[in-house]
Amino acid sequence: MKQTVAKGFKAGLKTTWTLGKVIFPVALIVTILQFTPVLPWMIQLISPVMVIFGLSGDAAIPLVLGNVLNLYAAIGAILSLDLTVKEVFILAVMLSFSHNLFIESTVALKVGVKLWIVLAVRLGLAFMSGVIIHLVWRGGGELAQYGMVPAAVQEPETWGAIVLLGVEKAGFGVLQLAIIVVPLIVLIQAAKDLKWLDAFSRAMAPVTRFLGMKENTSMTLASGLLIGLAMGSAVMIQAVEEDGVSRKDVTLAFIFLVACHAVIEDTLILIPLGIPVLPLFLIRLVTAVILTLIVARLWDRAETARRKEATYT
Repeated sequence: MKQTVAKGFKAGLKTTWTLGKVIFPVALIVTILQFTPVLPWMIQLISPVMVIFGLSGDAAIPLVLGNVLNLYAAIGAILSLDLTVKEVFILAVMLSFSHNLFIESTVALKVGVKLWIVLAVRLGLAFMSGVIIHLVWRGGGELAQYGMVPAAVQEPETWGAIVLLGVEKAGFGVLQLAIIVVPLIVLIQAAKDLKWLDAFSRAMAPVTRFLGMKENTSMTLASGLLIGLAMGSAVMIQAVEEDGVSRKDVTLAFIFLVACHAVIEDTLILIPLGIPVLPLFLIRLVTAVILTLIVARLWDRAETARRKEATYT
């Protein structure tokens, strides 16, 4: 058992180091950008587009903050605005598909998923969901009643304080990653050595096969669903290295998780916005299943066509 823990601990630290090299500089740069004209410029640029989604110009603020930073920053911005229930719900759905783009999309590259696929799926789903909800839902015109208001945080006044804040946020992000990833990898290593992972994979086999993936992708899906895209990618990295997960399965798993990841956390933190979270959860889950099935079937057809062409030639 000691050997299992040691092996898992070493693998967890290695994975944390791999992801930390991405998360730390990106988090530092993005934090500094908050105190420059860049974010206000982005908000001003995107404001006229908000009418497509039935949103006011002010809604550009949480939309930009959510995509550049994270859901927590977006929620803080939403709580400071007077928006209707429909506007808040549209923002929540769009941001559930597309948030924290810099870190989560860069992490995708570490597991071999092409950046354009991640960006196309995330931004495409956010765009389509916003337009569809705007056109279909006729209600929700009343002002949203928020459940809580976050405490005001004193902003740094000097560049030194800004850089220090960036280093603190980036360092905390990596520390948080290590706290989650290292024990998780140790547990996964123990599950492998005790053959529990084999049993879990067999139990999840019908689901993964239905989605067009092999059994060894089950742990990747479970981790991403529970702890999120960035954290779940730690398991993906280990799976790709040790379990021989194919590029196709990694891509399909990431497409599924792009639409539906951290379903517990992301759903619960949106409760203070006073919106119906069950429809939000169902939208994400159904979209993830349908999108993954479509991509898997198209991928299979393309592979079959290539094999036939190779046979004839």
